Amino acid sequence: QLMSLIINTFYSNKEIFLRELISNASDAIDKIRFEGLQNKERLAAQPELFINIIPDPENNTLTIRDSGVGMTKADLINNLGTIAKSGTKSFMEAIEAGADIPSMIGQFGVGFYSAYLVADQVTVITKHNDDIQYRWESAAGGSFTITPDDSEDLGRGTKIILQLKEDQSEYLEERRIKDLIKKHSEFIAYPISLWVTKEEDEEVEDDEATTEEKKEETEDGDAKIEEVEDEEKEKKTKTVKVKKSDFELVNKNKPIWMRTPKDVTTEQYAEFYKSLTNDWEEHLAVKHFSFEGQLEFTAVLFVPKRAPFDMFESKKKQNNIKLYVRRVFIMDNCEELIPEWLSFIRGIVDSEDLPLNISRETLQQNRILKVIRKNLIKKCIELFNEISENKEDWKKFYEAFGKNIKFGIHEDSANREKLAELIRYHSTKSGEEMVSLREYIDNMKEGQKDIYFITGESKKAVESSPFLEQLKQRGLEVLYMVEPIDEYCIQQLKEFDGHKLVSVTKEGLELPEDEEEKARREQEKKDHEKLCEVVKSVLGDKVEKVLVGTRIVASPCVLVTGEFGWSANMERIMKAQALRDNSMPSFMNAKKSMEINPKHPIIKELKAKAEADENDKTLKDLIWLMFETALLTSGFSLEEPSSFAGRIYRMVQLGLGAGDADIGGDDDMPPELEDEDDDDEGSKMEEVD
Repeated sequence: QLMSLIINTFYSNKEIFLRELISNASDAIDKIRFEGLQNKERLAAQPELFINIIPDPENNTLTIRDSGVGMTKADLINNLGTIAKSGTKSFMEAIEAGADIPSMIGQFGVGFYSAYLVADQVTVITKHNDDIQYRWESAAGGSFTITPDDSEDLGRGTKIILQLKEDQSEYLEERRIKDLIKKHSEFIAYPISLWVTKEEDEEVEDDEATTEEKKEETEDGDAKIEEVEDEEKEKKTKTVKVKKSDFELVNKNKPIWMRTPKDVTTEQYAEFYKSLTNDWEEHLAVKHFSFEGQLEFTAVLFVPKRAPFDMFESKKKQNNIKLYVRRVFIMDNCEELIPEWLSFIRGIVDSEDLPLNISRETLQQNRILKVIRKNLIKKCIELFNEISENKEDWKKFYEAFGKNIKFGIHEDSANREKLAELIRYHSTKSGEEMVSLREYIDNMKEGQKDIYFITGESKKAVESSPFLEQLKQRGLEVLYMVEPIDEYCIQQLKEFDGHKLVSVTKEGLELPEDEEEKARREQEKKDHEKLCEVVKSVLGDKVEKVLVGTRIVASPCVLVTGEFGWSANMERIMKAQALRDNSMPSFMNAKKSMEINPKHPIIKELKAKAEADENDKTLKDLIWLMFETALLTSGFSLEEPSSFAGRIYRMVQLGLGAGDADIGGDDDMPPELEDEDDDDEGSKMEEVD
């Protein structure tokens, strides 16, 4: 029962058997090597340390041979006979008692028994320095036999012969075995060689051509001697295909992380990166470090030059870090190892003492994973700071992975401050270069407390935004945040280094002003109270309030949003979501307030009209036209584009003095705005325009 449990439950993937057997062979070589350091005589029987794999398709067997420590008869009974015989009870008792399961792998032969995932029968031939050569055989049926062996003398070591099941012949294919070794055991410290058969071209004597020549010689006796002499000088040959078999080294890559960073050259890192990732380009940067403490591990982390095209696709593998234990590959899909925003980082983590479950396929303690994760993130941020010291490298990195840094600010509260140091933006003063938040603070004007930013669809769209007019006039720098991820990032990054981040498109923008400016603004508010009331009554619930603004200079009005709601840009992004929830906009939609510019000629003219007759239909028409134009310049989209188009056509028609001819669009007017036919209205509208 236990045998069945192990074969069918512990291992989720049959291919694991080769990793386990190679790992056991490596452990056996480690033991004899340790003995050899104390006494060289222990290595005399077989001085070379190796692991050989020999597939035999004719007999349907796969042989794994090592020159390790070997086993005595007692070892065979205790190690390989445990599960089949007396060890069953103690194995189960040990599990129930909560024993350290990883340390039991060798003791109870669990790794060895993974061979039965693919084999019906297993034969082990082994020679220990202190005993004769033995043969152990079992078909996993509950019994085994041990007999002295007089076949090929091993010298020292172990040979495991697997009689494969009928449906497991794939493990005899050269390509399949090489792939498995490369995946799981590439960095084993000892050479792993595979017995391969190759066809080669070989030159051989062409007997047929020689026979024909001899026939020609017999026809002419005089020429006979000369022909024979020529034949000795130059024999006829032909090329034939010959099958040759030999051992081929499979694990050629060396585990460079085992060496100190100063001993590894840039070329060696590049070669290792390419073999690890199959990338054709070299890496952009590398971080090689060891961590010592309650847990010890070594890691090599690479930043690629390019972002993968599927970096943010939800179905793709979330990380590219390979986890090794004692140079044996364990997994590359451990989502807890590194956060999603660092999914572009490639590399390996190798530990000497990770607590794996009994099949070595999953980690058992989240606490240990948290330690590794925390340190990987810390080292990645250090690496990004190192990259930022080189302008060219940083430009490449930020173009490829800037979104990931912003994603990290949104996701990772613990490292938000450190990541905020890395983000860069174009600004009203930066030109083609990008500035960091730190540089922005260093360039602040005297008396400036806040960091100003504007969000929008593109740099071109925000550069000419009416929201920037007053700030530009005062010489205040504004950051352009034009990527969709910026909207999410800025929701989490409320301030930086004690300076609040303030959106220039939202309420709450307080520009520095002296007492005289304050008094003038208060007066303007009083003077325009009537106009504000009229505009609010005309627009109804389209705007929350109408007030005199301070942020515009050349535009008549803008629409600002509430400090804590969506900005116009965020509203645009949310509307573009393919699977968005239609109920959400009802409470998250931007609450719009109209800010008017009291110094603008249009506002002055509207003020005069409002005071003269607040029910003037032309006034209402102009207010709607101004509102819809402000929607566009403030970054919103029009709910009814045809109404706006109708109003514009009507303006053009009146401006051209074409009378009130019936042109499409009048039907789209709000019902309270009836068309007027007098020419006086046209002249008034032209005048205002």
